[in-house]
Amino acid sequence: MMLKRKLGIVMNLTLAASLIVGCSNTSSSSKSNEDGTYKIATVRWADWGDDYLKGFVAETEKKAGISIDWDTYLNSEWPDKKSVLLAGGDLPDAFWGSITLTDADIAKNQSMFIPLEDLIEKNMPNLKAAFEADPTLRAMATSPDGHIYSLPKKLPLRPIAGNSLYINQKWLDNLGLSIPETYEEFYTVLKAFKEKDANGNGDPNDEIAYQGDVLGFILPFGLPKGSYSTSMTVKDGKPVFMPTEEAFKEGIEWMHKAYAEGLIDKELFTQDTSMAEAKRKDEKGSLVGVSSGWTPDATFGPNASEYVQLPALEGPDGQRYAMTDAPIYSRDEFMITTKAKDPAKLLKWADQFYTEDASIQTFYGSFGVGVEKNDDGTYKVLDAPKGESADIFAWVNSFRDFGPKFIGEGFNEKVILPTNGGDGLKLELDKQINKYAREQFPNVSYTAEEMNQLSALNTDLTSYVNSMQSKWVVEGGATKEWDSYISQLKQMGLDEYVKIQKKAFDRYQKNLK
Repeated sequence: MMLKRKLGIVMNLTLAASLIVGCSNTSSSSKSNEDGTYKIATVRWADWGDDYLKGFVAETEKKAGISIDWDTYLNSEWPDKKSVLLAGGDLPDAFWGSITLTDADIAKNQSMFIPLEDLIEKNMPNLKAAFEADPTLRAMATSPDGHIYSLPKKLPLRPIAGNSLYINQKWLDNLGLSIPETYEEFYTVLKAFKEKDANGNGDPNDEIAYQGDVLGFILPFGLPKGSYSTSMTVKDGKPVFMPTEEAFKEGIEWMHKAYAEGLIDKELFTQDTSMAEAKRKDEKGSLVGVSSGWTPDATFGPNASEYVQLPALEGPDGQRYAMTDAPIYSRDEFMITTKAKDPAKLLKWADQFYTEDASIQTFYGSFGVGVEKNDDGTYKVLDAPKGESADIFAWVNSFRDFGPKFIGEGFNEKVILPTNGGDGLKLELDKQINKYAREQFPNVSYTAEEMNQLSALNTDLTSYVNSMQSKWVVEGGATKEWDSYISQLKQMGLDEYVKIQKKAFDRYQKNLK
């Protein structure tokens, strides 16, 4: 399903609603450009409406003298839609946001995208200033062949640590328990949650002690969450493939023990997002003792007040670890295809997003909606409506994590955040655990040849690792089958995969010097 958005057209509410939920086919972009209209494809995690395209975004179109015909797709359906677009050649003029295309997509279809560096020099003074102020931004955007095929971003107000584990304080109080500090104490608490009617409703069998991701559970074994797309992490300054580490095996064995004793949601690997959320956000009370997420309000909804952040748990090696948040820099935020007849106009329009005023509005919402700008140059992020998650409110009203943006030195200090939820709360919680975050495998870039090799390797390795991971958690056998597992990964090309990742890592480190 494609959610068709067209701004600049006066629509009554009935028509607007039908466009939000209706299906339509992507038309050719051949008609665009002649009348100043450009077709841009973007992707959203959910159908939150089209308010994010109003206000500031609509104003940028007027200032640039163009009209954007937005083709908005749902993330759940995007992989299939993307394949059709790239294979069929019925391309939009541009793609918006790193959620749309990966480095691999661009490298495999390089003839469909235009190099931007010369056009940036002539048409994007704001981005040029950002490159000069922060060389990492340019390094991030530059491909190994020296070209820039996509515009980059640098996010504001990001924590050092990423998702955290949150524990039900009400359940702890009901059972007279303290917040656990070690992985062993954590296990003891989970058993109590499962066996002792922690929610106090008279039924000792309806509690789900743990519902969260695998890597969050096994984190005390020394495995800071690796890159989502590569399974690479950094250990002692060197890149390693996390699922081949002994700590991964030991952590999975420990998680299987918990699963076998009924401490983990039995539907962990079979339920969809809505099913999992229903257990955490039930208005009659959450059924979950511990889960992973961004903030309590985003994770538990109406039950958020019952939850507190777990400390970084001490593991078997006596160390504590925290998940590391995604890098604040990325590329692939705006790509122009060969369909665009006048790409300079698009870049002049996009350059408007590389200012402080633009970046705060495309992260929280337009002035008067998500943000207020004060006379002293500071910004006040507005509270979400009562009962609504601050994080979701920001997504509804902005591009949030995706699209061009840049914040310079000292910008974060100008922003006043509510501390009762959303980013304000997240940054406060971050102070409790960020010293335990470890180095993350960076957002490296690859040559076209490397990308071709990685495409098949990554798919095969990831599929096999995920299948064995879920099998071992549910059935056990990680230690017994470990050698054959490693052997199978090597047959699938693990050594070559890691070699390529190390080359890319070394190039990245060199570019930063």
